Amino acid sequence: MGYDEELAARAARARDVALFRYGLIRAAADPGLPARQRGALVRALAAGQHTEPGGQLLRIGRSTLDRWIRDWRAGGFDALVPGGRNVQPRTSAGVLELAVALKKEKPARTAAQVHRILAARLGAGQVPSVRTIQRHFARMELTGLGGGAAAPEVFGRFGAAAPGELWVSGVLHGPPAGPAPKTCLFGIEDDHSRFITGWWWTTREDVTGLFAALRRAVEAHGAPRAFYVDNGSPYISRQLLHALAVLGIQITHSRPRRPQGKAGRAVRRPGLPAPADRPAGDRRGVLVAGLPHRHQDRHDQPARKPV
Repeated sequence: MGYDEELAARAARARDVALFRYGLIRAAADPGLPARQRGALVRALAAGQHTEPGGQLLRIGRSTLDRWIRDWRAGGFDALVPGGRNVQPRTSAGVLELAVALKKEKPARTAAQVHRILAARLGAGQVPSVRTIQRHFARMELTGLGGGAAAPEVFGRFGAAAPGELWVSGVLHGPPAGPAPKTCLFGIEDDHSRFITGWWWTTREDVTGLFAALRRAVEAHGAPRAFYVDNGSPYISRQLLHALAVLGIQITHSRPRRPQGKAGRAVRRPGLPAPADRPAGDRRGVLVAGLPHRHQDRHDQPARKPV
C-alpha cells in the first residue's frame, strides 16, 4: 500500500469513526430534547455496549458522550472526526510483516493465536500486544466487520406533528423510456403535509438520483429534522450517511422486508399499479405534470407516538 493510499485509508477510517459517534449521540444531541430525557438517554448509552467500525464491542463513558455532544453542537459533523496522531511506531515493521504472513497463511487464525506463535518464535519481549496485532490486521483489511450491531430504531405508524419534522423518501420503477430498460422516480415527501419537497427522474436506481432529489428539496425548503427511508442501496450508502450527518439530519431506516411502511408508500404516480399492500385507488405522493403536488386528503391519525 503506497503513501497516498494509506492516507486515503486513514481518512476513510476517520469518517467511519465520525459516523459511528454521530449515530450514537444524534438523538441525545437534539436541541428540542428536555434535559432530564437527555440525561436518561446518555446514561443508557453509557451503560450499553456498542460495535465500533472495526467490529469491536465498546463501552463509552458518559463524559466522552457529553464531549461528543458538545463538539457536534459547536462544530457539526467535522468536529466528530478524530484528529491524526504523529507518533513514532514502537513495533518493528518486520514483526508486523511476520504477523501478516501468519494471518494470510491461515486466515482463520485470530490475533491471539498469532501473538502466541510470535512469542514462541521471537520471545515475549519482542512481540506487540494482541490489541496491536488486531488493529494492524484491521488496517490491512484482514478482518471482517462484526455483525452484532443493534438494529436501527424505526418509527411506528404515526404522523409528524409539523412540517419539516420528518421527510419520507422512496423510489418508484416506471416503464421503459427510449433505450433505457426502465425509469426510476426518486421522491421526497413531507410526512405532515404530504407535500412533495423534491423529486428526480432517472434511468438508474443509484445514489446520484437520490442526491439530485435531496438537493432540490433542501435548497427549496431547508433541511428536515429526520429522514425516513427503506434499506435500498442508495439509502444505505456511505455518501448519503455522510451528507445527512453534515446537514445535521437524523436518518432512520425502516425494518427490512417491511414494504407496508411509510417509505414504501412515499411515491406513487397515476398509470402504474399500486403495490399489493395498498388498494389500487390509494396512491400517495402523486406527481402531476412533473410538478410537486399537495395532497388534499386528510392525514392518517397517528396510532401511537414514536418511541
